[in-house]
Amino acid sequence: MSITVKVDVRKTKIPGCFELQLAKFQDQRGCFVKTFHREVFLRHQLEAEFAEEYYSVSATGVLRGMHVQLPPHDQVKIVHCAAGEVMDVVVDLRTGSPTYGAFEVFRLSAERANMVYMAKGLAHGFYVIDGPAMVMYKATTVHAPEADQGIRWNSLNIPWPDPNPVVSERDRQFPPFHEFVSPFIYEGV
Repeated sequence: MSITVKVDVRKTKIPGCFELQLAKFQDQRGCFVKTFHREVFLRHQLEAEFAEEYYSVSATGVLRGMHVQLPPHDQVKIVHCAAGEVMDVVVDLRTGSPTYGAFEVFRLSAERANMVYMAKGLAHGFYVIDGPAMVMYKATTVHAPEADQGIRWNSLNIPWPDPNPVVSERDRQFPPFHEFVSPFIYEGV
């Protein structure tokens, strides 16, 4: 038996960044959420071909980000939180974009059954509000370590809940936003 899924797609101020509200089916056993349905994505003119899927598990107080894959390995990405709760952030790194340097903040959780869709050239990061948090990712290109880059998490006025989160050494070494030389060019969405 196939379940018909309705996905509400909410535009954000950043072109190519959307919050998707998924249908959540709940009964006495628990819940069921379909996170991806190719035809639904195509109907909303969203990318529907993904090269890999992965997840991270992080404790409360951990901040991961702000990550991006450089061209030619840049990627469309969708993320959702399957357990716990995170403050998810997307930053526009595309030169020429009307929202270049702007960010959007989302609260993602299994309870909310929501996800974030990001076009190429958008950096992504999150802070764990309630852990452990399992964040699931789908990406249109395979991760390429040589193209792995980012901007420093605290180089914009993002309202992170904690001024001293647990951050990896790699993420601490990213350049601040004002020093990041962006290879991404806004081409309209």
